[in-house]
Amino acid sequence: MIEIVAGGAAAEGAADALIVGSLQGRAFDPVGEWAAGALGDWLGGYLDDADFQGKPGQVVSVPGGDLPYRTVVFVGMGESPDAEDVRQAAGLGARAVTRAASVATSLHGAGADGAARAVAEGFLLGQYRFDRHRSEPKPALTETLTLLGAGDGDVEAARLGALVAEGVAMARDLVNESAMYKPPVEMARIATEMAEAAGMRIEVWDEGRIEAEGLGGLRGVSLGAANPPRLVQIWHEPEDARGFLAIVGKGIVFDSGGLSIKPAASMETMKTDMAGAAAVFGAMRVIAGLGLPVKVLGITPLTENMTGGAAQRPGDVLTARNGKTIEVLNTDAEGRLVLADGLSLAVEQGPDMILDLATLTGACMIALGDKIAGLFGTADATEAVQRAAEAAGERVWQMPLPADYRKKIDSDVADMKNTGPRYGGAINAALLLQEFVGDVPWAHLDIAGPARASDAEHYVQKGGTGFGVRTIVALASAIAEGRAGTASGNAAD
Repeated sequence: MIEIVAGGAAAEGAADALIVGSLQGRAFDPVGEWAAGALGDWLGGYLDDADFQGKPGQVVSVPGGDLPYRTVVFVGMGESPDAEDVRQAAGLGARAVTRAASVATSLHGAGADGAARAVAEGFLLGQYRFDRHRSEPKPALTETLTLLGAGDGDVEAARLGALVAEGVAMARDLVNESAMYKPPVEMARIATEMAEAAGMRIEVWDEGRIEAEGLGGLRGVSLGAANPPRLVQIWHEPEDARGFLAIVGKGIVFDSGGLSIKPAASMETMKTDMAGAAAVFGAMRVIAGLGLPVKVLGITPLTENMTGGAAQRPGDVLTARNGKTIEVLNTDAEGRLVLADGLSLAVEQGPDMILDLATLTGACMIALGDKIAGLFGTADATEAVQRAAEAAGERVWQMPLPADYRKKIDSDVADMKNTGPRYGGAINAALLLQEFVGDVPWAHLDIAGPARASDAEHYVQKGGTGFGVRTIVALASAIAEGRAGTASGNAAD
């Protein structure tokens, strides 16, 4: 882990690289002004040639010359940067200095609320690499990040940001890992190791317990797989809990589509289909590390969706944990089946709010693209999640959940069917999930798009993004501070 320290004036320090910010119009902060003046008149022409104007996304690196910094990186932050602008600028700078052992920056002085924490998050996530399977890995070499002119409060905030970035990186690692190396049993082992190290209680159900406990959705999806399923429950239970949040993450470690098999090209990224579970694991690690005074239960149903001889068939009827039945018409609509059991289990524990995350529907990507998650649910919960996502810098968009659409998933033989008509697919899936949350305030994030990035930008690397970890942590923090608006005190029962 990178060491984050406070530094003095830029002229009195030294590092392999210096990262400074610029407002739009090439308005440098004081450290940038000092660096630009010391570098000399040539810099203006160089930046002109690079068309660097301080706009978001712009980055230019130049030799440090006689400065005590071998490289100087100028990054654009726009006209009036907020924490997300700072986070993105830090990520851009970080990607430009991965070979620098020591880095100094002044980005935390941008004036945005939460800037120091955003700098650490953006920097660490910008330098993230998944090199586990490369014969010649090239990880980032940065060991020290110095916040120039920072006070103790800035450093403490940055270290909290680093803890959040670690949780996001854990989720990214899990998503990026090949399906052959993360079967449900291995996912459960990783969760157990993480939970025990963080002082959390964990319970893992094997295939026998899953069947005995009536998790018909999870069992049904798992029938075609050679690797057995697992159900993981992780508990963060502080004595001074001020609320109770349950989070449920879809954990399909590989999705072939089952007997309703996907085209080959559509399977290439299906190792991502457990991104919801990965977000739960990463967020639980951060919540425990922060010691947040809120009770949190993380539930992840884990399985593969395969085409083996025992696989569930179109027309089969499954009975979920809460006793409701689902006719399976398309085995590739499997995520909602395992979530039905996870949500039912969460309800039984009496939480103040439930949030589920799932790479659930391509329909949501058609509606919102690949960078914005669809947000569904009851008004009180969705409002809290919307605020948390905005605070965390993750983009979500409120989607409708019209009651008159419920008839679109009516079944001729069961309580519901697992697919509806072609149009409104994300809504149809969310309406099915709503059947399993009872009266508990509930929000559903369809993260099919933002869970995976097709290209790198700012602090996002190509591949798994860890989307959802920061929102969950922000939501848990809001509940702990009494800002979420849904806590009813169940945690004290």
